[in-house]
Amino acid sequence: MLPDRDAAEEAAEALGERFGVTEEPQLVRDALAGEDDAEDAQWLVVVEDPESRLAAGALDAFAAEWDGWREEQ
Repeated sequence: MLPDRDAAEEAAEALGERFGVTEEPQLVRDALAGEDDAEDAQWLVVVEDPESRLAAGALDAFAAEWDGWREEQ
């Protein structure tokens, strides 16, 4: 979860370089409840890792570089 679209785009690009992610991550706008303004949106960088190759701690540190955080679903 990242604070704005620019950060999400930068992080998505850096994922491949840092972690060898070959599939392009999906960027998803997550508007805050009741808000239509883009300023009030957070952005998700969706990364599929069914084989659990990416370490949670490394992803936490990676997201923090853009003032973001990791969430699992």
